[in-house]
Amino acid sequence: MALDPFADEPRPVSKGHEIGQELSLLSIDEIDERIALLEQEIARLKETRAGKESSRAAASAFFKTSQA
Repeated sequence: MALDPFADEPRPVSKGHEIGQELSLLSIDEIDERIALLEQEIARLKETRAGKESSRAAASAFFKTSQA
């Protein structure tokens, strides 16, 4: 089997996004998929943060009132 010098090189399939990763080889669809993935992760992080803030506020309120 002869090698075709004009054939696109197969790219490894990505399992996600790495911060600082080279982006120039991604298609527009791949970029859109990465954006959606990162937006979902941001939403998940914000939800977790809100839960932790709520827990911290509840603990803070409990210990401030019980020390009186």
